[in-house]
Order: sequence, then C-alpha cells, then structure tokens
Amino acid sequence: QVQLVESGGGLVQAGGSLRLSCAASGRTFSSYAMGWFRQAPGNEREFVAAINWSGGSTYYADSVKGRFTISRDTAKNTVYLQMNSLKPEDTAVYYCAADSSSGRLRPTHIEIYEYDYWGQGTQVTVSS
Repeated sequence: QVQLVESGGGLVQAGGSLRLSCAASGRTFSSYAMGWFRQAPGNEREFVAAINWSGGSTYYADSVKGRFTISRDTAKNTVYLQMNSLKPEDTAVYYCAADSSSGRLRPTHIEIYEYDYWGQGTQVTVSS
C-alpha cells in the first residue's frame, strides 16, 4: 500500500512561485513513476508533469513547460513540483499520483489511468 500526502499549496500573486511536495510511504517508492495532475472547478483533472524512477526523465504539459519543474528525492521519499511565473489559470487543486507498476516513463503517463495511487490534493490559488 502506498500513501501520498501533498503539501505546499496556498495563495500567491500572479508571477509568484510555489513548491509543492508529495511525501510517499512505502519502501518501493523509488521504483515508481510519479506524476502531478490538477483540477480546476468545473474542469476535468489534467496532466501537469511526470518523472521516472531515477529522476532522469520527465514529461510536462505544454501549458507549464518552462515554468514548472518536477523532481524527486529518493532519500526523502518525496516528489516536488516547483512552480514559477504562476498565472491565474494555474489555479486548481493539485494531485500527486504514483504508478506502482512501472518506474519508466511512457507517453501514456499523461493519462490518469496509468496511476493507481493518489493523494488528497492541495489547493493552489493564483490571484491576478
């Protein structure tokens, strides 16, 4: 069983930065591909970023490329999402997710169905 707990959300002005953290339980965390998704009110949950088991491979949604950075610290069992140059349209609940069946990234890791563990989410609000 894997438990994921997100933190670091909050209220920030446009142009500001936040760093989200996702703390994972479980001894095999280091072997999982991990992802971040977000869901704004009235919208479907959408892909933001993903990272492979080693941190050497990453994917980003076009909407965040160049502004957000996903990383992981295996020793701390934590995945991070550094968000810079935030925009009001980045406002959403951000979710961390784990794919316990694979550590390698596939193009389908932009899809919700690839992940079998999810955190409870953390709210990010960007004011204009």
